[in-house]
Amino acid sequence: MEKIAIVGSPNVGKSVLFNALTGSYAVVSNYPGTTVEVSRGKTRIGIQEYEVIDTPGMYSVSSITEEEKVARSILTDEHPRVVLHVIDAKNLERMLPLTLHLLEAGVPVILVLNIMDEAKRLGMTIDIERLEKELGIPVAGIVAITGAGVDILRNKIKEYTPGKIFTHKPKFNESEEFNYNIILKRQEHATQIAKLITSHKESSKTGIKEHLSRILMNPLTGGPILLLVLYYGLYKFVGNFGAGFLVDFLENRVFAGYVNPFAIKWVQYFVHIHILQDLLVGEYGIITLGARYAFAIILPIVATFFFAFAIIEDSGYLPRLAMLVDQFFKKIGLSGRAVIPLVLGFGCSTMATMVTRTLSTKRERIIATLLLALAIPCSAQMGVILALLAGNPVAVSVWLGVIIFVFLVIGFLTSKLMPGEAPSFYMEIPPLRFPQMSNVLRKTFSRIMWYFKEIFPLFIFASFLIWVGEITGIFNVFVKILQYPVSWLGLPDKTAVAFLFGFFRRDYGAAGLYDLKKAGILSVNQLVVACITLTLFLPCVAQLLMNIKERGIKTGIGMSVFILFFSFSIGFLVNFLLNLFNIVL
Repeated sequence: MEKIAIVGSPNVGKSVLFNALTGSYAVVSNYPGTTVEVSRGKTRIGIQEYEVIDTPGMYSVSSITEEEKVARSILTDEHPRVVLHVIDAKNLERMLPLTLHLLEAGVPVILVLNIMDEAKRLGMTIDIERLEKELGIPVAGIVAITGAGVDILRNKIKEYTPGKIFTHKPKFNESEEFNYNIILKRQEHATQIAKLITSHKESSKTGIKEHLSRILMNPLTGGPILLLVLYYGLYKFVGNFGAGFLVDFLENRVFAGYVNPFAIKWVQYFVHIHILQDLLVGEYGIITLGARYAFAIILPIVATFFFAFAIIEDSGYLPRLAMLVDQFFKKIGLSGRAVIPLVLGFGCSTMATMVTRTLSTKRERIIATLLLALAIPCSAQMGVILALLAGNPVAVSVWLGVIIFVFLVIGFLTSKLMPGEAPSFYMEIPPLRFPQMSNVLRKTFSRIMWYFKEIFPLFIFASFLIWVGEITGIFNVFVKILQYPVSWLGLPDKTAVAFLFGFFRRDYGAAGLYDLKKAGILSVNQLVVACITLTLFLPCVAQLLMNIKERGIKTGIGMSVFILFFSFSIGFLVNFLLNLFNIVL
């Protein structure tokens, strides 16, 4: 099957074009030997079927980042028949140098001018026919998000006959060829072409989108808007609707009312070995605990989060949020790009850890992974904790203040202690748009499928570990061990069980604190100390396994050991200060 590769800078619409060409079918997997994800799909143009490859974003073929190395490897190793170079039509002059570089290397390019509607709105007119003559390649103008012009692009692909089909690797020399003068000449050539084929006129539009875009990126106005987005998008929709209404319906009505009774009855009828019954449908069984958590508790939370995130993503808000926080994030060793996995962490830290692959340097990926494991509560855990502290704004403020303080201090210290250069940040800013529901649903569906593929097996494995701990008595040993540091925090011994279960599921540990509060065992001071410590406590088993998978066993285990001691140290310090100053919350 012949291949079509889609290349271009981030945020120019490559993935939208990929979806337009392939429909909803796509397979996402790591590129061999890397942690970078590549999407592959199929499309039929005329009688020919093609494999379509959506490559990671690239600004150059000189392979500075891991994503650029993967994109370059696809060009050199997979021999695509056609390479669609997608660029933002508004920024033609800045993006044409990469087109020229690809042509110099003998790559069979079709240039795709995306976001033509925005270029037109800004008063730009692009002479596509003349651009084709100047470059000597086909050029198509499209609006990928609406599908306008995609049929024309399909015809150009069908009719395209490259001068030389790949039978060898094109040479991207990285010695003298990439010096400053060559890059400068390439940019001058791009500027000349852009002047020849574009014209501008005054736009009659009022520029509301541009004005709103500046408001979103201005710290004085963008900060309050961010708080509103987090409050209504994360807390209200994901927390109240997803973690509240949907979880209650699925867990209490569907699983407790139908699934678990049916599974218990079926297993007891067919499986006569008691220990295996416990593995499947016991208190910590694969069905009654693992599947119930995965489907009834976590799925509705991550599904609502994916839906909210897709709306934010489709609107063009995320790049502006990244620009808003970039200067602040640089003080803790991150770039604005890190806002994406950190925001995702409020939905599911396990999934967010996987998304740290998009960060450009190993140093930045490690810092982001540590902060996700330490100081970013998932929406399920956060929802339970907020319910625990409801009605006491001072207690909520103390909990939130300590977590934010830890996030900032640990990020700052880690950035100073870890070797490596400060992260650079460059991002295309796509136009603001009203989200298209078809795109939102497609993205939500694909991410839910990812969840089942990557995360669901970890829940099953966690259930197995809990079962082993129960039948071997290891649980009791760990509870007794945890009782010592728990007592140092001024907490009753029974709190140790909540911390132990918090290792398997953070929200389950928070639910244990809820039971202790309901029984009148914990005072408000003790509850705040416990909530702070549990929030900072070890990442859950699923996230721990993902940390090891992404960062390696040495780094993954090392982070967990540090977090274990650090979380109890902070809890001890908070308890000490509350007692020292006789503060009663």
